[in-house]
Amino acid sequence: MRAPFDGVMCERKTVKSTQYDYIIVGAGSAGCVLANRLTESGEHSVLLLESGGSDRSLFIQMPTALSIPMGTKKYAWQFETEAEPGLDNRRMHCPRGKVLGGSSSINGMVYVRGHARDFDEWAERGATGWDYAHVLPYFKKAENWAFGGDAYRGDAGPLNVNNGNNMRNPLYKAFVSAGVEAGYWATEDCNGAQQEGFGAMHMTVKNGVRWSAANAYLRPAMKRSNLTVISDALVHKVLLDGKQASGVRFSRRGKVQEVQATREVILSAGSIGSPHLLELSGIGSREVLEAASVPVAHELPGVGENLQDHLEFYFQFRCTKPVSLNGSLNWWNKLLIGMRWVLLRNGLGATNHFESCGFIRSKANVEWPDLQYHFLPAAMRYDGREAFDGDGFQVHIGHNKPLSRGYVHLKSGDPSEPPKICFNYLQHDKDREGFRDCVRLTREIMHQPALDEYRGEEIQPGVAVQTDEQIDAFVRRAAESAYHPSCSCKMGTDEMSVVDPQTRVHGIDCLRVVDSSIFPSITNGNLNAPTIMVAERAADMILGKLTLPPSDAPVVMDSQWASQQRPGQPTRCVTGVEREQQ
Repeated sequence: MRAPFDGVMCERKTVKSTQYDYIIVGAGSAGCVLANRLTESGEHSVLLLESGGSDRSLFIQMPTALSIPMGTKKYAWQFETEAEPGLDNRRMHCPRGKVLGGSSSINGMVYVRGHARDFDEWAERGATGWDYAHVLPYFKKAENWAFGGDAYRGDAGPLNVNNGNNMRNPLYKAFVSAGVEAGYWATEDCNGAQQEGFGAMHMTVKNGVRWSAANAYLRPAMKRSNLTVISDALVHKVLLDGKQASGVRFSRRGKVQEVQATREVILSAGSIGSPHLLELSGIGSREVLEAASVPVAHELPGVGENLQDHLEFYFQFRCTKPVSLNGSLNWWNKLLIGMRWVLLRNGLGATNHFESCGFIRSKANVEWPDLQYHFLPAAMRYDGREAFDGDGFQVHIGHNKPLSRGYVHLKSGDPSEPPKICFNYLQHDKDREGFRDCVRLTREIMHQPALDEYRGEEIQPGVAVQTDEQIDAFVRRAAESAYHPSCSCKMGTDEMSVVDPQTRVHGIDCLRVVDSSIFPSITNGNLNAPTIMVAERAADMILGKLTLPPSDAPVVMDSQWASQQRPGQPTRCVTGVEREQQ
């Protein structure tokens, strides 16, 4: 029998010094990457502070148990939004990782980079140098793709990526076939040259174990004497010497401590934590800070603004054959699945069950895909509860390029008080239109012949939901967060940007933000992969290295698609060099 968590445990260290070259706040996806890259030469001392504790739990490391850590206070901040006016004033659950590995230790392990045009959009919005041609080399640097490297995929990085159980359940392939029958493309690799279409979904799993940023990056780095990791540390504020960051104040087990940074302080606390910490430090909008009775150290109005997230809902059907996973949801089968995973690291315990996917455009004039599908061969809630008795299946669908913008702001100067969060979901007309398209296009796909032998009654939304008004009411009632908060400390050069294209906080020396909060706009997909990419590239900038040369790998991008709802013509490939010239 194998040890339960061989090679994946992270230990605690105690403070060795009151001074370090670099202080990183947050051991999430970005913080773990930075801790590894900033210490690998052995030249720099690094302190990594994490508010949570160990990631040793079976429920974190076993992929199929993904719903448990997300809902557990020990492993996740259980944030809640303000009443969301676009969702019938519901308060939405917004969990964020509070454990080594951060949200990469509690997420669904889905690996989606985003569309190439997402990153070109970043550059167009002021994040110079963050276009697709320049970020692709860092996706490759991070990755160890199970099927080998090529112009798009890496095979020597720390982050293992694979296809899970390779779509053994027949429902996965039936869903992909249905998408093709509906007139969309099949894609061989949604993270390669062509995101658009239907195909296999990829996940961050290695040998049946969740391959979080802690397992991929932090665990190897913790063997180095120049890295100190302090868990259970609540950071109170960044210490400032005028307009320069000099260190941080934090508390651990009732003791308040201060540590100094001789080079830089780097915030990697995520899209909720990083803006909150900037404001606790007196950096932000004067109006917000004064309302919270926090002295203004540096006025930066964009802090906490531009907050974005993905919404999704479940399209659910009964299954007419006993092939879904619903038959494995009783306690006895769960026990057997867990025992097999502990002994062998395989079987249903070794996958997140999101093994097929789709990316399509909602309308004829959309330039690149803005709808995303996660197919699940079961009918159940994200928290693991069954949707109904008997067999079923569902597809998670969401409109991925929202125009609504929200905010996250502190309520007071108390670092233990959760911030005020509001995404303003569905406040823009185009976002509501996007979800109407989600219902109508998905219903068309799910009624293709490939699913005829499996498809039973439509449970949700239900066949009675047809008109714009009925769809809008259903979405307000049923939509849930996809748990992708981002963009609250956006990168750029305009007056509402928080960091420059080098990830440095505007107006404050020796202070950076490196995490998903600096995305100028949300990408078309899950956020763990682009967050890791951002940290890989930022690490070179922090160390003063030349960034990797841009890629000239072509991507599928045809302007003719903008005038067609369905792909019916061969596409043309555009290279990174061509994009730079356009």
